[in-house]
Amino acid sequence: MAGFITTEIVQTALETGLIYSLVALSLFISFSILDICDLSTDGCYTLGCAVGAVTAIAGHPILALFAAMGAGICSGFITALLQTRLGVPSILAGIIVNTGLYTINLAVMGFSSNLSVFGVDTVFSLIKEKNASPFWADWHKLIFLLVLLLAICLLIWWFMGTRLGLAIRATGDSPAMVRASSINPAQMITVGLCIANALTGLSGALIGQYNKSCDINLGTGMVTIALASLIIGETISGKRSMLGRILCVVVGSCLYRFIVSIALRLNVPTEAFKLVSAVIVAIAIATPQIRTLIDSYKKRQAAIAMRKQYQKGGNR
Repeated sequence: MAGFITTEIVQTALETGLIYSLVALSLFISFSILDICDLSTDGCYTLGCAVGAVTAIAGHPILALFAAMGAGICSGFITALLQTRLGVPSILAGIIVNTGLYTINLAVMGFSSNLSVFGVDTVFSLIKEKNASPFWADWHKLIFLLVLLLAICLLIWWFMGTRLGLAIRATGDSPAMVRASSINPAQMITVGLCIANALTGLSGALIGQYNKSCDINLGTGMVTIALASLIIGETISGKRSMLGRILCVVVGSCLYRFIVSIALRLNVPTEAFKLVSAVIVAIAIATPQIRTLIDSYKKRQAAIAMRKQYQKGGNR
């Protein structure tokens, strides 16, 4: 088992899981909080990677993260505009934006299908000291991502407790009640989607600098990955507090990547990863219902056992 699951596998799973957890947190805001199905995630993720890669190549790896978040905010604003002002259903709005982003992403990348970030500074190379200790040289990426994700989780938790955050949460629960409270639900949806897509753009920028490359098809299937991570996290969290739910989403993303890493070790072909993702999502979604069925079965068996004991006592 020690040879099957190595330290490098666990480390890589945690690092990529932390980066992908930003997209899961994005869906947490749009899907779980606002109750909106945002299908622009795939294109927005690639947009963040493309903008981040181009900015990093220009010599500004830290600015690349903020530029990618800004690009994500623009994507979220357009998606919200289609929904709230033009009356386009959320699913169609996401599909429209995702389709349009393909051409925009190509334009950002200079109409090239891929970009290489090799040979340029990244946020990971900047924090790695030249004469660093072996421990820091091996674990600096994971430590940086842990600190970054913890700060973002705390920031989201704080924001959800503010008046604006509470209004966004209320909009997802009951738009009619929010409207009756003289709060514009369209504005809340716009703010929520802009924040969500900013996290998606940041994730794309980080993965581009982590892999030192950007591909036009990078975001394909990202909705499925993020949804799997989100559902796993919410299955773990149960009825925890807001901070607990947010942290469990990050844990769910790391668990998902760990499952994928195990699949790689089992020599599952890459063509089957979509099927693996679909199975993980299906199991995660069905887990609460399976628990309910198991509890019902146990109660039914206990009732049958008690009835049999009662009948035996009556016969005596």
